[in-house]
Amino acid sequence: MTYREFTIVIERDAEGYYVASVPELRGCHTQARSLDTLMEHIKEAIELCCEDRLYSFHHCLVPL
Repeated sequence: MTYREFTIVIERDAEGYYVASVPELRGCHTQARSLDTLMEHIKEAIELCCEDRLYSFHHCLVPL
């Protein structure tokens, strides 16, 4: 199985939330109070962005 790697940019906002975005996937971003939860959320967001953009199954897999 082939996995595609993405860059994840993580920042902290004024209220203390962690905010993650994936520059290669426009509109792919999420937020959470903890880094563990943020990583779960961004994996889900990547999968949804890939589905939405009709990437083929082999080009956009995210290891869980």
